[in-house]
Amino acid sequence: MSASAAFGLAVTRGNQIPRRMEVVRYGPQELSAAAPAAPRLDGIIGTSRALTQVLEKVCRVAPTDATVLITGESGTGKELTARAIHERSHRAGRPFIRVNCAAIPQSLIASELFGYERGAFTGAMQRHLGRFERADHGTIFLDEIGDIPAETQVALLRVLQEREFERVGGTHPVPIDVRVLAATNRDLRAAVAAGTFRADLYYRLHVFPIHMPALRERIGDIAPLVEHLIARCAAKIGKNVTGVDDASLDRLVRYDWPGNIRELQNVVERAVILCEDEVARIEEEWLDSGETVTSPAAGALSSSLMSREIELIEAALRKSMGRIAGQNGAAGLLGMPRTTLESRIKCLQIDKFRFKSSADCLAAHS
Repeated sequence: MSASAAFGLAVTRGNQIPRRMEVVRYGPQELSAAAPAAPRLDGIIGTSRALTQVLEKVCRVAPTDATVLITGESGTGKELTARAIHERSHRAGRPFIRVNCAAIPQSLIASELFGYERGAFTGAMQRHLGRFERADHGTIFLDEIGDIPAETQVALLRVLQEREFERVGGTHPVPIDVRVLAATNRDLRAAVAAGTFRADLYYRLHVFPIHMPALRERIGDIAPLVEHLIARCAAKIGKNVTGVDDASLDRLVRYDWPGNIRELQNVVERAVILCEDEVARIEEEWLDSGETVTSPAAGALSSSLMSREIELIEAALRKSMGRIAGQNGAAGLLGMPRTTLESRIKCLQIDKFRFKSSADCLAAHS
C-alpha cells in the first residue's frame, strides 16, 4: 500500500470506540467536510482537533508560495500533506516532483536536483535536466531534507534565496519558479547545533512549519483508519472482509505504534490476507515491536537504544525536577511534544514521581 494512504480520527466517548467515520478530503480546488463515504485513495480522513489543526494550516498556506517544512515521525503522512498543499495551490495543474533525499547517493544528489551539462563528467553525453528544472512553475517536495550533504545545502540555499541555480558543469545561472516543500523526521534544530545542517538553510525552510502528530497521540484515529484500510485492502485482494473483531480493535487502540500509519497498514493487510470470513482478527504477537529483531546483534542494539533513551529521559526529568510541560519542563529540554514524552515514560515504565520534590509529590498524589 502507498505510504500516503489516509488519516482518520473519531471522537471516543467513555469506553466506546465509534465505528463510523467522517471524511475530510481534498481535491485540486477544495478541502471540505463530507458525510461518511468511501474516500478517495489520496483523501484525508478525520475530524479530530489534531487533524483539523493540520488541515487549517494547509488551507492557509496552500494559496501562497511560502516554503513549508513538514516535520514528524516516519509513517505519519508528511508526503500526503505536501500533496494536499500542492493540489490546493494555484500550481495544482503543474508538476509535483518528489525527491527522497535519503535515497540518492551523496555523490549524485547535486546532479539529480540541478541537472548537468554535456561533458560535465565522464558519461555525461548530453544535457540532463534536474528535478528542480522539471518542477518549474510547479512544486518540488524534498523528503528527508535532513540527509542532504553540506555542499548541496549551499546550492539549495541559493535556490531559496535567489530563485536560480547552476547545472553541474554549467557556468550560467538558470532562473527557476518553483515552490519548495520539505519534510524530515529529524530534529533539524539539533542538527544545526551539531553543525551538520546549515542554520541559514534551516531558517529559509522554516517559514511555515507543520508538524504531523504520531498515531499514538491520536488514538481516536485508529477505528476509522482500520475501517478504511480494510475496505481498501479487501477490494485490492478480492475478499469480502468488513471489519475486525472487538478484541482486535482493543489491541490496536492499546498499542504504541512506533511505525505509525505505515505500520497500521501492514498489520491490516496481513489480517485481511489471513481472514477466512467477514471479520478479521489481529493477533497480539503481530503488535510486538520486538518481532522485527532478527539477530542477537539487532537485539543488543535495540536494548542499547532503549537504555540510552531511558538515560536521556531520566536526565531531563532530573533537571526539570519531574516537571513534564512548561518552559523548563523535560519535554522542552528534550525537544519533543509533552504527549509524546508522557507516552514514552509510560512505555518505558519510568517513575517520573521519584524526580519530583517532596511537595510536588504530595500535590501530585493528593
